[in-house]
Amino acid sequence: MTSIRRYLNYMLIGVLLVVMALAVTAAYLITRHEMEEIFDAQLSLQARVVAALVDVDTTPQEYRAVAEKLSQPGHFAHWYGETDNPISQVAKPKLYDHEERMLSLGFWDADRQPMLMGARWDARDEEFPPPEKEGHRWVGYDGHRWRVFSMPIDGGRWISVGLRESFQDELSNKVAWGNFVPLLLALPILIWLIARLIRRGLEPIDHLSRQVQTRDERDLSPIRVGVPQELQPLRGALNDFIERLGQTLERERRFTADAAHELRTPLAAMKIHLDNARYGEPSALDKAYNGIERLQRVVEQLLLLARLDIHQERPAPETVQLPALVMDLAADLWPLAESRQQTLDIVEGEPVNVVGNATELGILIRNLMDNALRYTPAGGEVSVAVGIENRHPWLTIDDSGPGIPERLLEAVTQRFQRASDQRISGSGLGLSIASEIAERQRLTMTLANRESGGLRVRLDWLDPVV
Repeated sequence: MTSIRRYLNYMLIGVLLVVMALAVTAAYLITRHEMEEIFDAQLSLQARVVAALVDVDTTPQEYRAVAEKLSQPGHFAHWYGETDNPISQVAKPKLYDHEERMLSLGFWDADRQPMLMGARWDARDEEFPPPEKEGHRWVGYDGHRWRVFSMPIDGGRWISVGLRESFQDELSNKVAWGNFVPLLLALPILIWLIARLIRRGLEPIDHLSRQVQTRDERDLSPIRVGVPQELQPLRGALNDFIERLGQTLERERRFTADAAHELRTPLAAMKIHLDNARYGEPSALDKAYNGIERLQRVVEQLLLLARLDIHQERPAPETVQLPALVMDLAADLWPLAESRQQTLDIVEGEPVNVVGNATELGILIRNLMDNALRYTPAGGEVSVAVGIENRHPWLTIDDSGPGIPERLLEAVTQRFQRASDQRISGSGLGLSIASEIAERQRLTMTLANRESGGLRVRLDWLDPVV
């Protein structure tokens, strides 16, 4: 569809023309039917009136006088009892109305032999068909169709009164054209009104389009233009899209700003350490190496965070064996714990199956375990436990590190926020990533300091076990 306005104009004008044609056709058919009923009644009434004026005592002279009166210019009535004085020689026919040529009548005797034929039924080479039965019928005569009413009269005689079909056709056509011509004259006005109303009805769409078109890339405010009820869902969908777009752009701006800030510090430190190494300070190389490790971790976390921001849709759920997943992650992190003489304890429990995405759950638990190992001092202990409570799975990670000050427990899940111990290499993104993944996987993540020292991270699944 190239244009709604053009489509509506063509369709409505086409419907209008079809309706006009149907209306004129219906008017013609209805008029013709009603006219036929009216003319049938008039024919029967005329036959009754004429039949009342003649009887068995009507003389031939009276029939002849009737024939003279029924004659029309160029068409003379025929009295079959005439002898030496034809009606055509003495009658002076006069036509009072043009439509008289459409009417005629005739008389027949008891043997159905013609007695008197009116004008238009006077063809010498063809006699008008005699009555067959009482009532109305169609008769073809002299190239025309006649609507005829026949009835018996005194003495066994018959009378027929007829009306030519072309008169009904002419009258029906006049009525139909009388209905069609005003509609035809009004058609241009109707088309103009339709186009005007369609243009006016589509103006809200034009206003909405202009407001969206005139905006620049920095204007992400909601659309406030008034629209009719039918366009409110479209305006709402546009506003929702603008809101989501604004959130996406805001995340990108925040990510860019935070990443630039976070990368600037290790790069500056590495430059200083490398400058010191150039001037003969051997220990500066170790410091530069540690800075590279921190920078590598920051980049990895930033890339992971960017992927989470891009793929906001929830991944397809699957059944995950939680203890097996924890054991696989512990095996990966065991070298890190062993290098720092730490104990990584996995508390074995009952089998627990959860619904989620194994990849994202693996990233979540690995980040939490890695974070616990990094903040636990050498020789410390990290313990991971899995269980079920009220049919809902849970997982806890306990460490023996310094913990987090109470005032920072809520803030550490924000991006680039770290605990007070800045001596530990990190980017401030681990808990933020964990928090976002937990929300995507329908988990609640709780941070709490242990009474014996260290931090406890608890994950609770909102969905029951499977």
